Amino acid sequence: MLRGISYWSFQHGLAGTHPIPDALREARKAGFEALELCIGTQGALSLQSTQRDCAEVRTAIDRAGIAVETVASGLSWDVCPTDPRASVRRQAVAQHQAALQRAAWLGCKAMLFVPGAIAIPWKPDFPAVRYDQAVTWAGQAVAALLVTARKLKVDLCIENVWNGLFYSPLEFRDFLDAWGSERVKAYFDVGNVLGYHQHPQHWIEILGKRIGRVHVKDFKRAAGNLSGFCDLGDGDVPWKAVSAALKRTGYRGTAIAEMMPWRPDLLAKTAKSLKKLLPA
Repeated sequence: MLRGISYWSFQHGLAGTHPIPDALREARKAGFEALELCIGTQGALSLQSTQRDCAEVRTAIDRAGIAVETVASGLSWDVCPTDPRASVRRQAVAQHQAALQRAAWLGCKAMLFVPGAIAIPWKPDFPAVRYDQAVTWAGQAVAALLVTARKLKVDLCIENVWNGLFYSPLEFRDFLDAWGSERVKAYFDVGNVLGYHQHPQHWIEILGKRIGRVHVKDFKRAAGNLSGFCDLGDGDVPWKAVSAALKRTGYRGTAIAEMMPWRPDLLAKTAKSLKKLLPA
């Protein structure tokens, strides 16, 4: 397992303006084995990044001596694949097709995809979406993106996230299986399921080989909202059980800590905790 850090965890990562060569250097210096890049509508890696831009980033990655196998996208929060407006749904697919192309140009193996939402906790004005319609529209997005993912040989990894969708591991498992393709996998976030009042080790056991990538966060159940996310080891994630479950499934991919917001000691503290909580 390669223990890594998200680009969003850097000082200017959320704005997309932290230089990628600096992030590579800082991640390795902190003791991480991997870095996850993040794509947006603007910034260091964006939908406008050219093949030449991506080749330059790949050169920097190879020189840095740190693994970069994945790209995360938060594009769905602003242009949602389950928006009631068909024009927005088409735009969401087009954006993620462009993101997949850039992931391939970078030589990455997987891209995180948020399949849509029924509700977004930090966007109270998000329009109400009926559950069955959301699942149908999410499926239409996956069907379109799977064509691109197969062509580019990049895994489309669907994240369990606070979006109102797929809060049951059984439903999530069945949604993944419906595609009959190893290109559609889960991007399993360990900390997110505590907000559903569930147990991450059980999700890991149920999803098994369907897990393509892993995000690592911690969460305090008593908070019950976004303020519950905390430093690794300070929350209620049962780390021994999570580590054991991942080992039983044979998972050997990246475990990316997604820690926000940045502070001066965040990288060093997270790297140290990650090695302790998810030992090799």
